[in-house]
Amino acid sequence: MSDNSIKVLLALISGAAIGAGIGILYAPDEGNKTRKKIKDKALEIKDKALETKHDLTERISHAKDELTKVADERKEVFEQKLEDTISTMSYKADEIIVQLERKLEEIRKKNAQLQK
Repeated sequence: MSDNSIKVLLALISGAAIGAGIGILYAPDEGNKTRKKIKDKALEIKDKALETKHDLTERISHAKDELTKVADERKEVFEQKLEDTISTMSYKADEIIVQLERKLEEIRKKNAQLQK
């Protein structure tokens, strides 16, 4: 749920609570009945707020789980690519060493011929 949706939901709940409170205060009931209605309405709003909080907590938890899952998958892909790259580089380094050893042997042979 986006921040704007949360703000709109809270504004609607707050507006409903305020409207209900004003309506109850101006209703032609006895004080006891009015206080009971206010209390009941407040408890109802509290319950809705707790439900909303619970829903948001579940959504945040779900989003966290999904992000962790995606991060773990990306980590595995990265580690595999890194391993492949290192393996390829190791193979290339071995090829270069072999070529350098051949060149060194050629130079030694030429040097030996020149020293004769």
